[in-house]
Amino acid sequence: MRGSGVFARRLVRADAGEGAERPWRARGTVLVTGGTGALGGRVARWVVRSGAEHVVLTSRRGAEAPGAGELREELEALGARVTVAACDVTDREAVAGVLASVPEEFPLSAVFHAAGVEQAAELAEMSLADAAAVVSGKAAGAACLDELLGDRELDAFVVFSSIAGVWGSGGQAAYGAANAHLDALVEDRRARGLAGTAVAWGPWAESGMAAGSGGEQLARRGLISMAPDLAIAALQGAIAGDDGVVTVADMDWERFAPAFTMGRPSPLIGELPEVVSALEQARAAEEGHAEAGSRLRERLSALAPGERERAVLDLVRSHAAAVLGFSGMEGVESDRAFKELGFDSLTAVEFRNRLNADTGLRLSTTLVFDYPNSRALAEHVRAGVLPDEGTSSTPLIADLERLEATLSTAEPDNAERSAIATRLQVLLAKLNGGEAGAANAESVTQRLDAASDDDLFDFIENELS
Repeated sequence: MRGSGVFARRLVRADAGEGAERPWRARGTVLVTGGTGALGGRVARWVVRSGAEHVVLTSRRGAEAPGAGELREELEALGARVTVAACDVTDREAVAGVLASVPEEFPLSAVFHAAGVEQAAELAEMSLADAAAVVSGKAAGAACLDELLGDRELDAFVVFSSIAGVWGSGGQAAYGAANAHLDALVEDRRARGLAGTAVAWGPWAESGMAAGSGGEQLARRGLISMAPDLAIAALQGAIAGDDGVVTVADMDWERFAPAFTMGRPSPLIGELPEVVSALEQARAAEEGHAEAGSRLRERLSALAPGERERAVLDLVRSHAAAVLGFSGMEGVESDRAFKELGFDSLTAVEFRNRLNADTGLRLSTTLVFDYPNSRALAEHVRAGVLPDEGTSSTPLIADLERLEATLSTAEPDNAERSAIATRLQVLLAKLNGGEAGAANAESVTQRLDAASDDDLFDFIENELS
């Protein structure tokens, strides 16, 4: 917010050729926090190959970290002097000691802050200590480095941020906040005339959440794991360029954009040409599903009622299994809640799109939240494909069936159960009401006005329990 108005961020394409005429090269000493980790190790190899005579790699375990010894040997074989130090980057005294140990013949020229703890969890389920651990490594560590370095002139001061701080990510609220702080810190450094680059990374192959099967899950959401060599090339361009805060990610916009905008349009990404194209294709695809719906309707009409229900349930379960990466629909229990199966907003959209394509319906993007499990959703789908069958012949009946399915899987505490029961009793009284209901309501009001405390407790016990 500014005096002249309210401003909002927009992602725009960076100039791919920016910085190509003046590529950044390392020299002297380069400090890499988180230097023994997967990303830090990649950076260390790159800066040594590009000219650094001395690299300082810090991590909590230092030389005891897995692979630290092998990394040191590899870097020394490339001709560099290597220091591996155990250092908590949030410990001001420890960081000051590392900076003081830099040899005069190889003055510090660049800092890469790649340290951090990533923990995927809902914020409500995190303890204060857990949230602090996620935030401190990134944010407090960068702030400590910035403070201790002061106005020292550097060729580069680079912080490794994340797309979680750009557009958010499920289960990463604390991590996203920490990375957003890094971006703000770099903007502040540049405003002070100091070197600063924040790179908000998408997933790197073979590291972090992209390791193992995690990479496949991210790809289904539209987040492609970047080859490390390509990521390093992008890093070099970002440092040499004029933009202080950049986002580097390999995106499948056709998967990501429809899911990201399912609740509302996103001005943040809405002006990217790839996003515009992806959303137009998604809308066109929805309009072309009618033929598939006709084929399904014909197939179901030829089946007995019990077989129809089973066929639609199998359809729902098989698509759920495919979206979640299960080997078969056996892993999707009919009455198990979608949330327990692992659905989130992004996989929910892919699930919806697959069902729309097979049924010809225009199902809501929130269907896994509106219908608690496969059985409830299958009944809704069957009623949509065969609306004249009668089980859910009216929207009100369909809503009641959905409410019944939700209540059957809910686990309210005693207070919530009592509140639900009271609300349902009031609705039932209104449905059966008319004049009789109004008279009964007036009678209840009169009784309450004249009641003693004991009478009120008796009324609550008898009428609302």
